[in-house]
Amino acid sequence: MYDAIVVGAGHAGVEAAMALAHAGKKTALVTISIKNIANMPCNPSIGGPAKGIVVREIDALGGVMPKVADKTALQFKMLNTTKGPGVWSMRVQSDKEAYSLMMQDLCLHTANLEVVEDICEEVICDNKIFKAVRLQNKGLIEASVCILTTGTYMDSCRLISAEVTPGGPDDEPTTKNLSESLRKLDITLFRLKTGTPQRVLTSSIDFSKTQYEPGTNSFIRFSEETESIRPFEEQYPCHLTYTTPRTLEIIRENLHKSSMYSGVVKGVGPRYCPSIEDKVVRFADKERHQLFLEPLTADNELTYVQGFSTSMPRDVQEEMVHSLIGLENAKIVKYAYAIEYDAVDPLQVKANLELKDINGLFISGQILGTSGYEEAAGLGIMAGINARRKLDNEEPFVLGRDEAYIGVMIDDLVTKGTKEPYRLLTSRAEYRLLMRHDNADQRLLKYGYENKLISEDRYQKYLNKIEKIRELKEYLAEAKISYQTGINDYLNSLDYEERPDLSHNALDLARRPKVELRELLKYLEKEEDREIIEQTQIEIRYAGYIDKAFKEAERMLKMDKLKLPQDIDYLHMDNLSLEARQKLDKVKPFTLGQASRISGINPSDVQVLAIYLKRKNEK
Repeated sequence: MYDAIVVGAGHAGVEAAMALAHAGKKTALVTISIKNIANMPCNPSIGGPAKGIVVREIDALGGVMPKVADKTALQFKMLNTTKGPGVWSMRVQSDKEAYSLMMQDLCLHTANLEVVEDICEEVICDNKIFKAVRLQNKGLIEASVCILTTGTYMDSCRLISAEVTPGGPDDEPTTKNLSESLRKLDITLFRLKTGTPQRVLTSSIDFSKTQYEPGTNSFIRFSEETESIRPFEEQYPCHLTYTTPRTLEIIRENLHKSSMYSGVVKGVGPRYCPSIEDKVVRFADKERHQLFLEPLTADNELTYVQGFSTSMPRDVQEEMVHSLIGLENAKIVKYAYAIEYDAVDPLQVKANLELKDINGLFISGQILGTSGYEEAAGLGIMAGINARRKLDNEEPFVLGRDEAYIGVMIDDLVTKGTKEPYRLLTSRAEYRLLMRHDNADQRLLKYGYENKLISEDRYQKYLNKIEKIRELKEYLAEAKISYQTGINDYLNSLDYEERPDLSHNALDLARRPKVELRELLKYLEKEEDREIIEQTQIEIRYAGYIDKAFKEAERMLKMDKLKLPQDIDYLHMDNLSLEARQKLDKVKPFTLGQASRISGINPSDVQVLAIYLKRKNEK
């Protein structure tokens, strides 16, 4: 018997299994195929807007995705650097094969973790308590807890026009019986749809017609433990190209042949990563759409056409690809397709990712209604941590909306639910200035340490870093930069008009827009680590905004500390609107804060609940 079973070895399953195994729990990781562990069936990249910050958060919690992403990256790029630090985010172009192989090696050689190659067909519970899973070949395996992370493999089918083929991504088998098993447990499922574009032979592309897109020439990384990355000179470029009027004409003429528009597709597709035909319909006035040409592996034999997902017939895909700038003679090696699959309604899940009505059964990853490797991995490590805490009779671990993008995502899912693949966006986070790329360790490393996933050595290095930032701030507050150092020449070059005989307080200068702290330290003849300088500068320059965000978050935190009993009869509660009664009864929020974030709940409804709690506590 195992302590825990994780079903599915995609990005969520790997993080969940690793979190359990690293914390000393005997864990079985069930996967259809070992070669598909942490596979990238869609885009060969990790990170992006908001998503890159999630990867940093996974690193601070003790996950494996950030380290493997750094080690197998073909290109490193920091996005949104012309904007404020609240939206800076990193993205790496990944070596698809190397990433999966390294994850396979980790899973196969981690203590307490056994990889079981089989198909899960049934979840077995007794009196709403998880007991075991039944595998197609190896039969029954038992454990105290189970995490389902089946991704897009549950009762899935691949779609190309009217051609419907049962199975998951990359021609893998599906798990139809598992869906039926969950329905018998009164778990509500719904259909979702995603898709992927063509892979074309790199040598058949005329890159001279496209726009060269290099990475960022500086030392950037996802994991604080990464000490070296692929040198900039050895990194692989991406290229930008566009659709043409002919592309749009082909799509419009053949729209009735698309799986999505012919009525074949039943599931709802991702709003923020639509197929190219969906873009053409939704943005009919747009004259062209940009596409990125991305290398799949280090051998660079195949290129991924990012943004050209479709379910058109193969012959139409040929026309579409050949209409693109630079791809007039491109050879398609793998055609695009859509995929439909079963997902679990997230409103049935608690904030610790355990089902409300089944003790010991956790849901994580794309099966919970998300899209993207990063969202899946973030859910996976949280499910793994909470499953371990349940085994050890500890309180659930829940991140606040002011603490992490992972916390925003989980709260959105379990409070608001979703009808389409959920994607994290910076706009979803009210306190994004508090949840930056640079400060993930300050926000979350203590939690990773407390949950047995961060080593003592790493935790001490983190404490030393925090102390250095504090010391640098104190030093700047006391330091004077004399005009005799030539500081005024530097300030004048930034369009600041200064008296030639005026000295300055270093902290005051560091607060000024355009003034770089690393330049100020040169005039003080003080050396400091690059990351210490960068984080200190952000904290100094944006101190007022950060303090304001903290105060707003504190008000929300007070509401989240007010627990709502789970036996409240919302349907018969006086003074609540009819919509509020129905929504509250369905979600059964755990706190007043969570209740306030349910769509359809008005401030007056929240006030009714607050009065109810006050009267109850006075009794």
